[in-house]
Amino acid sequence: MAETKNVTFTSIMRELEAGKYRPVYYLHGDESYFIDKICDYIAEHALAPEERDFNQTIFFGSDVTASQVADAARRYPMMAERQVVIVKEAQNIKQTDALEKYMKQPLKSTVLVMCHKNGKLDGRKREYKKAIEQAGVIFESMKLKDSRLPEFIEDYLNKREVSIDQKSTQLIADHIGSDLSRLTSELDKVLISLPANDRRVTPQVVEDQIGVSKDFNGFELKDAIVNRNVFKANQIVKYFDKNPKAGSIYSFLPLLFNYFQNLMIAYYAPQKNSKESIAQWLEMKSSWGAIDYMTGMRNYTAVKVLQIIGKIREIDAKSKGLDNPNTPPGELMKELIFFILH
Repeated sequence: MAETKNVTFTSIMRELEAGKYRPVYYLHGDESYFIDKICDYIAEHALAPEERDFNQTIFFGSDVTASQVADAARRYPMMAERQVVIVKEAQNIKQTDALEKYMKQPLKSTVLVMCHKNGKLDGRKREYKKAIEQAGVIFESMKLKDSRLPEFIEDYLNKREVSIDQKSTQLIADHIGSDLSRLTSELDKVLISLPANDRRVTPQVVEDQIGVSKDFNGFELKDAIVNRNVFKANQIVKYFDKNPKAGSIYSFLPLLFNYFQNLMIAYYAPQKNSKESIAQWLEMKSSWGAIDYMTGMRNYTAVKVLQIIGKIREIDAKSKGLDNPNTPPGELMKELIFFILH
């Protein structure tokens, strides 16, 4: 997942679950989910419940100075092995000299957690960054790429002893996207709905609990396009035109662009007839998705794929109002699908 110099979410959580705590954690980046998970774990497990009143302090960066945080971090724990100091919105602490000084000699009995969301540590503060790295861990939490969402969904459910098929995984990924906080919230809702004697997520479960039609969705649209099924593709587009809340051009353009962009790359694979080779060439975790690219290469020439990529860019610009005074999204979607399939 997100990482900086071999420091990953998984490696940090593995250490924490083994009971190993570093003196300093600086958590920054655009994906708040991983920052929250690390911070919440430390808050809930570093101290016993009865130790927290005297040994756990939570600050907000806009309400404190670096000196106040450093002073709190230098306190010794009371009747406990350690104390925990958490700073939320740490990016709002402007003058960091006092913290930099503390980082150079951190207290081993303190776990200082700095949470800096929706941004990164100022690259110009090199000495501050160096001091943090020497004291503990800097973790950059980056947005998960769309191609990694199915893997995330499968891992999340498998750890809770729930299985999910490939179609259901893609339905959820396409519908919710890379907002991991929302994604895990929807997955938790699905988990609660499953009976004790059937811990499987199916397309019907996804439709019932998340509201994605199992027959008319981005997964089925892409499948129709990959297989050049004109009738099915037009059925789905008409459904979306009549049910705009079910899906729109804005959600499907990235899905189609990603597929055809990868299809263009697949043409350069050394072994186009091997799904394992295609999967490796496209850096896919499993080879099942490579079948779509092998099918795509049979149904579309490389020249046509280049033209389609150009058309998707054109439609994307029009959907944002460029050179398009009044064509509605539904008509743009029909125009694109017709161009792809003919």
